[in-house]
Amino acid sequence: MPDATEPVPGATGAHVRRGPLRLGDKVQLTDPRGRLHTITLAPGGTFHTHKGYFTHEELVGRPEGTVVRNTAGIEYVALRPLLSDYVLSMPRGAAVVYPKDAGQIVGMADIYPGARVVEAGVGSGALTMSLLRAVGDAGSVHSIERRDDFAAIARGNVESFFGGPHPAWELSVGDLADVLPTVAEPGTVDRVVLDMLAPWENVGVVADALAPGGVLICYVATATQLSRTAEDLREDGRFTEPTAWESMVRGWHLEGLAVRPQHRMIGHTGFLISARRMADGVQAPERRRRPAKGAYPTTSEEWTPEDMGERPISDKKIRKVRRDVGQAPEA
Repeated sequence: MPDATEPVPGATGAHVRRGPLRLGDKVQLTDPRGRLHTITLAPGGTFHTHKGYFTHEELVGRPEGTVVRNTAGIEYVALRPLLSDYVLSMPRGAAVVYPKDAGQIVGMADIYPGARVVEAGVGSGALTMSLLRAVGDAGSVHSIERRDDFAAIARGNVESFFGGPHPAWELSVGDLADVLPTVAEPGTVDRVVLDMLAPWENVGVVADALAPGGVLICYVATATQLSRTAEDLREDGRFTEPTAWESMVRGWHLEGLAVRPQHRMIGHTGFLISARRMADGVQAPERRRRPAKGAYPTTSEEWTPEDMGERPISDKKIRKVRRDVGQAPEA
C-alpha cells in the first residue's frame, strides 16, 4: 500500500485527507452537546473554552476519530472536516453556495471528470471546490470574478482546502462578458455555472462559448431574477426550454423512539435554473402553452443590486477575511 501522506498522482488534495493528524491540518471538534469547533493544528497551539483547554500536540500523530479530553474532563471527537463542514466554517467575504445547492449543481448539470467548466461569480470559493472535485485533475474550471478582493479570498480558501494550488483551476478577475471570449474558443465549453445578480446579461456570450448539448445552470436568490433569466434564455433562441427548482433540507431528531423532524431546517437559499445549448443554426421549438393573462409586464425597469437582495459588504470586513485566508493586500 502506498504511503497515505504522499501526494496521489492525478488526485490533488487526496493526501491531506488521509493518514494521522498533522500540524497544519484543519480539525473539527465535536463536544458532548454536538457543538462544532474548527481549529488548525499549530506548534504550541491550544484549544481554549471557558471550561478548560488542551494542547494541539495531543492530536498530532493520532488518527481521525480520536477522542481528546481537556483539563476539565470534557471530551471532544476530532475529525477532519468534510467539504460541507469546511464550506460553512471557512472565512468568507460574499455569501457561500450551500452544500445542498452545490450538490444539485454538480449532479443536475452533469459535471463529470475531465469536463471543461466556466464559473462566474466566485464569491468565497465554496462552489469552486465542489466543481474541482467533480472535474478532477484532468478537467478544467475557469473561475471569473469581478472583484479582486473576493478572488483573493476564494484563492485562499481553495488552496487551503486542497493543500495548495489545484492544477485544474484558473482564476481571472473581470467581467464575464469581457473575459470569457478571451479564455475560451466558441463552442469549446461543456458547462457554465453562473452565480451573479444578473445572469441574463451574459446569455449571449455564454451561448457563444458553450458546445452543442452543453449545460448552463444559474443560481439566483429571488423569484424576479428567476423570471428574467428564464425569459432571456427563451428570447435568445439557442437554448432548450429552461427548467427551474429549489431544494430544501430538513434534518431529523433521533433519540430512541422519539424520531421526528427537527424544529429548524435549511429552507430557501436560492433557485436553480438550467437549460442546454441547441446545435448551431437550430432554434428551439416554441412553447405550445399559452401564458396567463398579465404574466408579462408592459414596461421594463433597471434593477439595482439592492432591489435583488444584495447586502453591501464593508471594506473592513473584506480586509479581515483576506488576512484570515493568507491573501492580505499588499501595502
